[in-house]
Amino acid sequence: MSDNENEKRATPGLVHDDVDVPEDAIPKLDQQTVAVLQAEEDAHLGVKAVEAAEKVYGRYSKWFLFVGIGLASYIYSLDGTTTYNYLAFATSAFDKHSLISTIQVAQSVIIACGKPVIAKFADVTSRATAYLIVLTFYVLGYIVIASAHGVGALAAGIVLYAVGYTGLQLLTSVIVADITTLKWRGLVSGLTSAPFIINAFVSANVATQVLERSGWRWGYGMFAILVPASLSPLIVTLFWAEQKAKRLGLVPAPTTEGRPTSIGGRVWSFAQQLDIVGLLLIGTSVALILLPLTLAPRAKHQWHNPSMIAMLVVGCLLLPAIAAWETLFAKRPVVARRFLTNRTVVLAAWIGFFDFFSFYLTQTYLYSFILITKPWSLLNVTYFNQTQSVALTVFGIAAGLSMRFLHRYKWVLVVGLAVRLLGVGLMIHSRGANASDAEVVWTQILQGLGGGFASVASSVAAQAAVPHVDMAITTAMVLLWTEIGGAVGSAVAGSIWTSEMPAKLAEHLPNVNQTTRDALFGSITDVMALPFGDPTREGVIAAYGDVMKLMLIAATVLSVVPLVLSLFMPNWYLGDKQNAVDAMDLKGERAHPHADSEAEKSSSA
Repeated sequence: MSDNENEKRATPGLVHDDVDVPEDAIPKLDQQTVAVLQAEEDAHLGVKAVEAAEKVYGRYSKWFLFVGIGLASYIYSLDGTTTYNYLAFATSAFDKHSLISTIQVAQSVIIACGKPVIAKFADVTSRATAYLIVLTFYVLGYIVIASAHGVGALAAGIVLYAVGYTGLQLLTSVIVADITTLKWRGLVSGLTSAPFIINAFVSANVATQVLERSGWRWGYGMFAILVPASLSPLIVTLFWAEQKAKRLGLVPAPTTEGRPTSIGGRVWSFAQQLDIVGLLLIGTSVALILLPLTLAPRAKHQWHNPSMIAMLVVGCLLLPAIAAWETLFAKRPVVARRFLTNRTVVLAAWIGFFDFFSFYLTQTYLYSFILITKPWSLLNVTYFNQTQSVALTVFGIAAGLSMRFLHRYKWVLVVGLAVRLLGVGLMIHSRGANASDAEVVWTQILQGLGGGFASVASSVAAQAAVPHVDMAITTAMVLLWTEIGGAVGSAVAGSIWTSEMPAKLAEHLPNVNQTTRDALFGSITDVMALPFGDPTREGVIAAYGDVMKLMLIAATVLSVVPLVLSLFMPNWYLGDKQNAVDAMDLKGERAHPHADSEAEKSSSA
């Protein structure tokens, strides 16, 4: 038998023209295969370009690309660990310190809603173009902030910057998934967070030196220089590879047949590819859900405020409108039906949601709790606050390394979530007033260990379960759902704190008048002014411990949910392919079309 005949026999649905094969003898494609083929048919230019670019990279240009990713990761980390220190000084310069929370809410909404927009744009255009747009927003934002003459300009600059910040985070994850096979992806993804290990300890010194010697304006403004310098190698390399691939004819030219020739028609066609209506509906819904969740704890009458209720109701009512548009009308939907039927993606999103829900219940008031209950220096409290972040990074790298050799992720995920649950559960005791310093620190390390394993494993799982054309938007939607979980956690923590703390202060400080108790509730500086051993401070410490325990019990219960969900997660094989659901390699070529793919699928349950 010839090689050609073997190839035809190995390919379902491909029959000889001169042989009459009964219809029922042709294998039927399963639902997963149909979804993959549909996704391939809907492939955007950006995905085709990145696959073509993979064919032109040489040894040195590929390493130059990795160096670019490293620089982008470092500047993202340095930014995230320093600039948040400057906001209090910036708002105070305009006598608007009270607006910090409002600005932070707007920033968090942009960071959440911007992810699917940027992911879709990167698919429709190219990764390099998306990076360039993100860089533009980054630089403009910091220029506006650094030159602001009022709080309005400051807020506008932070909104522009938030687009760049969330875009850099997302695109770095996407480009890593573009250029790494599954067996290496967890390790490389973990390594992109490695700069947090360094910056967790140096950022406080950097921020202090900037504030003491240059002022907050330079603290923001220097990133208008540092970010372009750091991103340039990556952007230049991406553009070079894309242009070389186009010159070599490796990027298929878009067909012009049936396409509009007028400018308006082409703009509308581009808008359809982006699914502008779907993105607007998703962004509006998420914003209306996130705003009350983050504003309600500080709003007048809190959840009894009609505005909070109205925003939340309208945001939730938009969800079926999104489903209707994406299902019935969108030409290239942001949330295709195949996403909602993909068990791995759905489970990864819900695991992220409940994990962040639990995390923010424990973390929202942790810094304040340590300041009040521990006689540590401010520098040591700051270092403690970084403990979990450093552990997340270190053990995220360890998780990626283990997945490289195990070629599986499910039990890395399960073990990580189990350790995370243990860490949260132990916090119930360690947050008592008499807990030792070692116990307090070790619970953070345990949570970082479990969280590092879980975050890397769930990210790789979601990316492995979809074809390349769906990878960017899948990553964005999982991250979006995770951040909504964090917002819910912060809102619940704020609700528990504001409802329970006054009662606990009254319980532990019965001899203190209401005015003093209100002052102690409203300002940690008033509490810190009291010496340890003072009856009033000891009463506040007991009240803090009681309220923290309530939040930690709830967080422990919630931490059980992602652990249970992880047991139902498929266990895709992490091999030498871009994803685990088709036979495509990084170049978009089908190397071994069937046997290997089927072997991986059969062992994924």
